[in-house]
Amino acid sequence: MRVSVISTVLNEAESLPRLLDSLAAQTRAPDEVIICDGGSTDGTLQLLEAESRVPLRVVRQPGANISQGRNAAIEAATGDVIAVTDAGVRLSPQWLEKLIAPFADAAVQTVAGTFVPAPRTVFEMAMGATVIPEVRELVDTDRYPPSSRSVAFRKSAWKAVAGYPEWIDYCEDVIFDLRLRAQFGRFTFAPEAVAAFRPRPNLRAFWRQYYRYARGDGKANLWPGQHLARYTTFLVGPVLLIVGLLLRSWLAVFASLLPLLGVVGLRSLRPWRRLMRVWSALSLAQKVQAALWAPAIRVVGDAAKMSGYPAGVLWRWRHRAQVPDWRKP
Repeated sequence: MRVSVISTVLNEAESLPRLLDSLAAQTRAPDEVIICDGGSTDGTLQLLEAESRVPLRVVRQPGANISQGRNAAIEAATGDVIAVTDAGVRLSPQWLEKLIAPFADAAVQTVAGTFVPAPRTVFEMAMGATVIPEVRELVDTDRYPPSSRSVAFRKSAWKAVAGYPEWIDYCEDVIFDLRLRAQFGRFTFAPEAVAAFRPRPNLRAFWRQYYRYARGDGKANLWPGQHLARYTTFLVGPVLLIVGLLLRSWLAVFASLLPLLGVVGLRSLRPWRRLMRVWSALSLAQKVQAALWAPAIRVVGDAAKMSGYPAGVLWRWRHRAQVPDWRKP
């Protein structure tokens, strides 16, 4: 079985060495590594050209979005199986070996690996616990579609679903995963194929990330029910507050706080449980700090999604004649 590892990069000179070092340390070396560069100007290309530990080829596509870059790399790949990862991740030594092992069964078409946070600060630890599922949660590939940090599929499967959708800038991997699942069934899960990555380092970067994700959801009409539920949760509170003040009803005023308390409290229970399993090295003050960050991250993430989703819906309406129905084969 010939295996090609592919990735895309754009100005990743700082983070790229982690990926290259871990690719060079794989227990099962890739037959080739194809990296598509989208027009880097920061020394990324020089790093790639100097790499001699892995059989590396660079495809240059200035201005390409992520989907275009991945498709170009896969098109250039000669492997029967394509393993996908991202710049900046650190792959476990057995990542590729474990990720491709299920393909020994000719019926297997798609495999989902594992992605885990590699935080450097207390905030990043809280971020990872709040937004990144644990390995035992990722086994439910229906609920958690595979991440492009750690996924593999047969090249024939990529062709069968027409590759990554090049018309969208974010959530492209979700659409691709959903099309693969519709065509070939559930992904086989490979929990030992681990890709570790650093979570967003601050709330501003997190806001930008989740705004773009939600805008992508709006463009692709993904998860409309979940987004509607979020708007309902945050709108019910203000309505009850106004009604309570107008009617001088303290019961209604108190009830207006319940939606927010649900977001801050109930939805933070899972992040707090995750935190308690990983924070043993923190001091008491750091544990308190991490615990307080979790609900703040939840609220900021919800606000970012509520801002990004309508922007995506508006874009889809404006470009409705050009936007394909990605659910159709």
